[in-house]
Amino acid sequence: MSAHQKTAPEMSGATPSGGQDASWGRIFSVFGGIGLLSFGGPAAQIALMHRKLVDETGWLSEKSYVNALGFCMLLPGPEAMQLATYCGWKLRGVTGGLLAGLLFLVPGALAIFALATIYALYGNVPLISQLFLGIKAAVLIVVLEALLRLSKRALNERRQWVIAGLAFVGIFFLVLPFPLIVLVAGLYGAAVSPPHREVAVPVSVGVSLGGTFRTIAVWLVVWLGPLAVLEAATGLPILSDLGWFFSKLAVVTFGGAYAVLAYMAQDVVTIHGWLGAGEMMDGLGLAETTPGPLILVTQFVGFLAAANEGGLVLGFAGGLVALWATFAPCFLWIFAGAPYIEWISAQPRLKSALNAIIAAVVGVVLNLSVWFALHVFFTDVSAERWGWLTLWLPDLASLDWRVPVLAALCGVLLLRFHVGLIWVLLVSALGGVLLSLI
Repeated sequence: MSAHQKTAPEMSGATPSGGQDASWGRIFSVFGGIGLLSFGGPAAQIALMHRKLVDETGWLSEKSYVNALGFCMLLPGPEAMQLATYCGWKLRGVTGGLLAGLLFLVPGALAIFALATIYALYGNVPLISQLFLGIKAAVLIVVLEALLRLSKRALNERRQWVIAGLAFVGIFFLVLPFPLIVLVAGLYGAAVSPPHREVAVPVSVGVSLGGTFRTIAVWLVVWLGPLAVLEAATGLPILSDLGWFFSKLAVVTFGGAYAVLAYMAQDVVTIHGWLGAGEMMDGLGLAETTPGPLILVTQFVGFLAAANEGGLVLGFAGGLVALWATFAPCFLWIFAGAPYIEWISAQPRLKSALNAIIAAVVGVVLNLSVWFALHVFFTDVSAERWGWLTLWLPDLASLDWRVPVLAALCGVLLLRFHVGLIWVLLVSALGGVLLSLI
């Protein structure tokens, strides 16, 4: 591994083959658009970024995008937000990564603050629920399109299809931990790595180990420093408690918001008593129907926990603390690990392991898609244990007839006529209101 630093053009990647100019204004426009349209959880967000960054702008090659996706799926925290941060880093270094990550995050965070305020003051508002019903129906089609796109990119061999299928069975029916699935897939990929017959092109890391350790040290201070002085500076233990709780959560949130929901709900509801079980599920529902990563549910929890103790002003402070503790580590993981992604993909055994992990990711995304579809189509879905198996069984009588109608409409608009995503979301949201009046 070379220890020399990359030059500015190499670091920015501003002129990839077929790409348009990656100026700051253009980066702001593209990633701002991604942030505003990033509904539907990681599957839809990953597909949206692929469309914008690979197909439309050409800023990233297919290989670079897929390699980065596999790496981000290995990390704790929201993989889609980390992928956006990596893409920004690839274009314009650390500043580009910060801009891209924040643009992906801020629209959803603002929406959560607005909706959490309404929720704290008035509870559920029917009109908002009706609008979000339509958005959920549109998201189902976006997720379906995302899954198809991801499968085409990641599943090129029969064994990759087998890995994807086994990963789906493992996480959906056997409830195996996501890190275990990733570990097994990676070990299998490394073990069956085919003989490397081509002459490898040397890939330099572009940063020294000392530089990597400095990056880690800086971002550890950025992440944990403010939390260490929070209680002393404010005299409010609730903010410090929220900060350390979500910092701990940020290190173990492999597999995204769904994977960590049970763990978080248990602590938030039964141990700390910050929220009730119904409030916890309402928070997830809000996060599902706003742009940005689903793990923004932590912001809702932080807001409501603090608001319940000290009113709306403290609620906003609690939401900010939850955001900081949840997302500051994402920049640490990416800025420390990003320089090594291309090098990892150039090593035959590591590349084979990464390909197997990406195949397993397809199964995980399928799991998220099925889980989301069940909970949108049906009001009541229960998890039943049959020995080693867990089955998600919907109550057929709880089918919400409006959702399949709206989903069919969105499917025609998006998949048949290729209407823009924002228009599909608007039509479906208004459709949710109109059908609710029937």
